[in-house]
Amino acid sequence: MSVLDDADQSPVGAVGRITVPVPPDGPGEVMVPVRGGTEAYAAWSDRPLARHTEVLVVEQTSPRSVVVVPFPSG
Repeated sequence: MSVLDDADQSPVGAVGRITVPVPPDGPGEVMVPVRGGTEAYAAWSDRPLARHTEVLVVEQTSPRSVVVVPFPSG
């Protein structure tokens, strides 16, 4: 079988959890389920996010960096 294309590997649309808090001026870390496992990505957000916050990946800015927003609860 051939190598997976980028669309199959994208974490965009996945729900993950913040493992290292996201500060106002830099990245934190998020664990995201992809490719049958869980991977760590540098997480950027327009607001600070606490550890254990459930988030939605809305953009991938590099192979190991993503933009996240708090996942709507309820």
